[in-house]
Amino acid sequence: MAEREGPRLDLPRTPRRTLLPTYDPDTFGRASERIARFLGTGRFLLWMTIVIIVWIGWNIVAPVGWKFDEYPFIFLTLALSLQASYAAPLILLAQNRQDDRDRVNLEQDRKRNERSIADTEFLTREIAALRMGLGEVATRDWIRSELAEMVKELEQNDRGTAGTREPVRNRESDQDR
Repeated sequence: MAEREGPRLDLPRTPRRTLLPTYDPDTFGRASERIARFLGTGRFLLWMTIVIIVWIGWNIVAPVGWKFDEYPFIFLTLALSLQASYAAPLILLAQNRQDDRDRVNLEQDRKRNERSIADTEFLTREIAALRMGLGEVATRDWIRSELAEMVKELEQNDRGTAGTREPVRNRESDQDR
């Protein structure tokens, strides 16, 4: 049989080289979560407010040659738009990752609850079996009541046969005769 020329199907392909940079999605996701967490804090809002006030104040009060953004503040608008265009996808990525974690946690909770319900049902059946078994076991009170009834019967029998009793003979004396 002649050997085939070409790629082997039992070995993985070597990765192709691309012009696009490669990245680790998990590392990128963690970084985006950190950024999204920072963007949602009061500290970010405070710093953003301070930067905007300083920016506007500098471009109004500074001498003409030192100003870098005139009154309609086009450059400030561009910077804020750029920040918003990056913040929104990063926040969405962080929310998607959180949704994935929540989904996994909910699935684990559901499985844990199923096991808990199964264990509870098993224990309920075991307790019911023990109760049924205990219903057939002689308890101390039942034995006492039975013994008390037997003692009463014996006393009644002794009273009823007290006058008609024969004297007890000694067996040895009967055998000697």
